[in-house]
Amino acid sequence: MSSQPVAIVASGMVTGVGLTAASTCTAIRCAVSNFTETRFMDKGGEWIIGAQVPLDEPWRERTKLVKMIAPAIKECLTSIGGTTPAKVLLFLCVAEQDRPGRLEGLDQSFLMEAQVELGVQFHPESKVIAEGKVSGATALALARQWLQDHGGDYCLIAGVDSYLVAGTLAAYEEQSRLLTSVNHDGFIPGEAGAAILVGIPNKAKGTSIHCLGIGQGREQATVLSEEPLRGDGLVSAIKAALADASCGMGDLDFRITDLSGEQYGFKEATLALARILRVRKDRFDIWHPADCVGEVGAAIIPVMLGVLLAATKKKYSLGSMVLCHGAKDSGERVALIVKQAT
Repeated sequence: MSSQPVAIVASGMVTGVGLTAASTCTAIRCAVSNFTETRFMDKGGEWIIGAQVPLDEPWRERTKLVKMIAPAIKECLTSIGGTTPAKVLLFLCVAEQDRPGRLEGLDQSFLMEAQVELGVQFHPESKVIAEGKVSGATALALARQWLQDHGGDYCLIAGVDSYLVAGTLAAYEEQSRLLTSVNHDGFIPGEAGAAILVGIPNKAKGTSIHCLGIGQGREQATVLSEEPLRGDGLVSAIKAALADASCGMGDLDFRITDLSGEQYGFKEATLALARILRVRKDRFDIWHPADCVGEVGAAIIPVMLGVLLAATKKKYSLGSMVLCHGAKDSGERVALIVKQAT
């Protein structure tokens, strides 16, 4: 993998706490959530609480996914300057194919539907990445390589997902992973569309953050496994990202993750930190935006990077070097090393 950095220069978001990146990041900074009763009921006879996106119309399913991702992408397009959308490569991140309750046809026509909604045509090599919560990291690695090989100005990484689907909620409740009236070790389901605009650092204008390293790993003791959790997959991903960025864990200032409420994820993050960090730190804070936006699946990595970009622009970041990490239920783990541009 190339060690060429990539710059994140703009973001766009449509979440349960804001319909723009600015409003969403402000809400997250202030720890504001908008968790409300959904139209779904749990096994205890209570309404399931979720992080719903308040759009103008009560759109459902694929139409709502389009209506959430289009404004987020459009928000990023205002920063491409003289570059036309046809020269911008779009990576559209969606739920993995085996995700319970996944909507049909996302791999075949969803990219075209998004372009029709926006009224633009992106680069012909644009593609859908169906890897769920880790899709954003895969897309970032592909974007970095494409920008280096082709010399393009920008790539767009957009993620959209919704857990507020009957089949999805039923499956996760059956696995005792959903926060309900009878289960307190679970996540709050959410939905969101989020996008980031990435480019070559020396071409980026304005405030940006740079992704210096990308790492991947695989965990055998998954959330549904009975094997003892040691954090091997996350440790591998973090070590690979650190090597890619040519830095050490001690150089990092804080973390931002996809953790969304389940004890499993916090235990894994703690184990990984204990196995890698070899210097004493008085503080090594951990941010988890899902506390405000809920579990948003394929949108989470663009949300995390958008939050870091806002923190850099507004000067409330806790340091210049950040570890981002995410996990997929089937075992894939990803880590990113992000640095504030100087």
